[in-house]
Amino acid sequence: MQYPNTCSLTAGRILLGLYFALPGLAKFLDWQTHIDLMQRHNIPFADPLLFVAGVSNLMLAAMLLAGRHLRHSAYGCALYIIIINFNLHDFWNFSGLEGQHEAQNFFKNLGILAGCLMLAGFTAEQEMGEQRG
Repeated sequence: MQYPNTCSLTAGRILLGLYFALPGLAKFLDWQTHIDLMQRHNIPFADPLLFVAGVSNLMLAAMLLAGRHLRHSAYGCALYIIIINFNLHDFWNFSGLEGQHEAQNFFKNLGILAGCLMLAGFTAEQEMGEQRG
């Protein structure tokens, strides 16, 4: 692999890891704010689901930052984003500034989802190349 590609992949992986680590920490540091957000979006079982989301954020971030199990962690991140997008960034259920804010988050997350899928695909392709050669 060429050096610039390695640097780009590493930088992207670290940025994705931070994108999941920082919100994971925030979920535990500002618990009630996140519970309030979930309740405003009519999410049932907010407390246990927030715990699962926070732990998921931190575990996925750790795998990305460590460069371990990249394909699986990237697909895990993609699944996480899809679940969050349709449950917490449901802009179609809101109007005004709040609806615009949720739409912005929804479409921003689609870009991050694309990055996760690209990382998973690249990693799978790289693994196949290593097995062949």
